[in-house]
Amino acid sequence: MRLYIKYDGIVACRVILQEQLELLEIDYKLLELGEIEISNSVTKERLAQLQEALNKYAIFIVSNEKSQLIQKIKDAIVEMVYEKDKLPSVTISQYLSDKLNFSYGYITNIFSEYTYTSIENFIIIQKIERAKKLIIEDELTLTEVSYKLNYSSVAYLSSQFKKVTGLTPSAFKRIVDKRRSLSN
Repeated sequence: MRLYIKYDGIVACRVILQEQLELLEIDYKLLELGEIEISNSVTKERLAQLQEALNKYAIFIVSNEKSQLIQKIKDAIVEMVYEKDKLPSVTISQYLSDKLNFSYGYITNIFSEYTYTSIENFIIIQKIERAKKLIIEDELTLTEVSYKLNYSSVAYLSSQFKKVTGLTPSAFKRIVDKRRSLSN
């Protein structure tokens, strides 16, 4: 038997964090995506236990300031692409600058220096991943998907989709539909 699972990675991560923090009896407050405020002092041993517990879920505590900023940039982009019903109408540079309180130039320099890719490339990859989910799960038309993801046209979405996946969105949907029919 094969089961298909739909999940929200952000919600799953929050639940895992809550469970592990409560298991270790650490007082906390969940802030924005990827941020936790610890209410009381925690020993290094307790933090090591928390990290060990989170390792099995591929969740890591980030201690370096630049690494924290990189993670905040990624989280802000993921939040923008996945949590909004429709992407914001402001420019991405303005959105990130406002959200992170840094100039966009500084943000892009740090991001590319540490990830060896551009913010634009990371956004495209996230948007294409969301497009795949929308095509598979919500069974939206390409016009609806391109509107949700702020693409200027279906042709532009299709062009980026093919660049990232090697397939056109239509070919991708046919493959998914074929696999579904074979497994039923």
